[in-house]
Amino acid sequence: MADAKRPLPNPNEYDTREFWAATKEQKLVYQQCDHCGTVVFHPRRHCTGCLGNALSWREAAGTGTVYTFSVVRQSYHPFFRAQVPYAVAWIDLDEGPRILSNIIGVADPAKDVAIGQRVTVVWEPHEDLSIPLFRPA
Repeated sequence: MADAKRPLPNPNEYDTREFWAATKEQKLVYQQCDHCGTVVFHPRRHCTGCLGNALSWREAAGTGTVYTFSVVRQSYHPFFRAQVPYAVAWIDLDEGPRILSNIIGVADPAKDVAIGQRVTVVWEPHEDLSIPLFRPA
């Protein structure tokens, strides 16, 4: 049986295509409202603060803090089944957005990942995009 492949997002979806295009260059981007300054993530067509539609793209440094996490010990998808146990975490980026991702590069996610832990982005490249993952800083 061939190695299972990670399910990938559609890089041409209207609201998120610029985000995924930036990941191909290993840039982690988010939006910020030009009117009220609200940081917007996940990408969308309008500001979540003032409902305006003047959003600019900004590049994040790729560093942040674990807000919370869960350890997945069982998965039915063939790709993820080979990864267990793994940590799924909400990461507070230093610029303000909160992003859902995986913490990698740890021997035991239940012991080696902690709320408040500093992390940095690492990239899993694919043909049309890269997946932002995080490791302990």
